[in-house]
Amino acid sequence: GINAEYGKQWYQRRVPSLDALAAKFMGSDDKAAVAEEANTATKDMDKMAQYYYKVMKKCIEKGTDFIATEIDRLSRMLEGNITDEKRDQFTIRKNILAAFSTSGSDDAHSEL
Repeated sequence: GINAEYGKQWYQRRVPSLDALAAKFMGSDDKAAVAEEANTATKDMDKMAQYYYKVMKKCIEKGTDFIATEIDRLSRMLEGNITDEKRDQFTIRKNILAAFSTSGSDDAHSEL
């Protein structure tokens, strides 16, 4: 599992520049262009950073309701019997999904 020594920042795994792109994506009429910008920005980053782009692609395919649906799905999976590694991955994903929240809140649980 994630060790408390790493602190909240590592646990959240949010990238401020990508959070800004997430907000830009949600407010944009040209979501494909912002998604392409995120794809370019995350090319040399780790898999979790690339999740921002993956979320944008899914929103283009399925609509922005995907975010709330995915947060619910991850929450249900986190309640199950899963490995610490998966628990960490799902928690990080939920934190990244919160960056797409139109409420501007950092709390993934607010109004979702």
